Amino acid sequence: MNESTRTAGPRNRIFSGVQPTGHLTLGNYLGAMRRWAAEDQHRADALFCVVDLHALTVEHDPARVRRLSRQAATLLLASGLDPEICTVFVQSQVDEHLRLSYLMECTASDGEMRRMIQYKEKAAAVQARGGSVRLSLLTYPALMAADILAYGTHEVPVGEDQAQHVELTRDLAVRFNQRYGATFVVPKAVHPPVAARVKDLQEPTSKMGKSHARSAGVVYVLDEPEAVRKKVMRAVTDSEPDVSYEPEPRPGVANLLEVLAACAGGEPRRLAEEYDSCGALKKDVAEAVVETLRPVRERHAELAADPGYVDAVLRAGAERARGLARPRVDAAFEAVGLRPMR
Repeated sequence: MNESTRTAGPRNRIFSGVQPTGHLTLGNYLGAMRRWAAEDQHRADALFCVVDLHALTVEHDPARVRRLSRQAATLLLASGLDPEICTVFVQSQVDEHLRLSYLMECTASDGEMRRMIQYKEKAAAVQARGGSVRLSLLTYPALMAADILAYGTHEVPVGEDQAQHVELTRDLAVRFNQRYGATFVVPKAVHPPVAARVKDLQEPTSKMGKSHARSAGVVYVLDEPEAVRKKVMRAVTDSEPDVSYEPEPRPGVANLLEVLAACAGGEPRRLAEEYDSCGALKKDVAEAVVETLRPVRERHAELAADPGYVDAVLRAGAERARGLARPRVDAAFEAVGLRPMR
């Protein structure tokens, strides 16, 4: 699809991204990437970004960030994102994100930032390890708001853990528009209905996070099939011999049923009726996950063997993203009283 076809007519714009803070997980794929490829890129003018600047809010290894950024971009393409249909790029290659981020910091209040749940949780975790909390961890939501608002985004597909940040983005857009004139589209969060927040197989009350120190309960997209099977078969359930879908009293079993529903189809509560033991359920979940991830792993291997193609896609994506963001960011600079870049 050429550029004129992609942008023809009034279409909603979608923006979403992934952080290269760890290897992408089954939760990332089921909760976001698969839907981006199957639905979102086809129904809107969609931009998908590796938000590498966000990876700098905590202590990090520069070489690892570069490596994981490239791996994440390659996996986005391997999951089915088509650069002829959507825009795939790396955040740090588009300066408008940082330019607009400062204006968002000037629009937000200190109290708003400190009320962010993720800031409280991550800051507490850093302090518990004896580390120093970076200022960027506090101001991270301003950069996220800039990521979204720079493109006139209408919809932001996110999990529940990011919903508060999108609400803040909406507040900042409204406030900026009221103070300085209509500049930004006010976006809304869109939550996928199933497996939006896949839980850790060993800690089924916690999200399956790519930056977890313990990986025994985390299935990575690039895990070998035997590693996937081993992790699923060792998943924590409970002492009850039967299978029932009860998320609160039986989170481990509920998590497995939700994963099976997302991979193989069906509704978790109805799927529970087909099993009389957790062992049988685990076997089916393991095979469903292996088969769901197989085409992504195979396509990733093909793309990783052709780095020139991936580089070309990211260059073209960044160029288009700059072209979309610059007029709106320039307008925001002028609106607040700064001289335009000419």
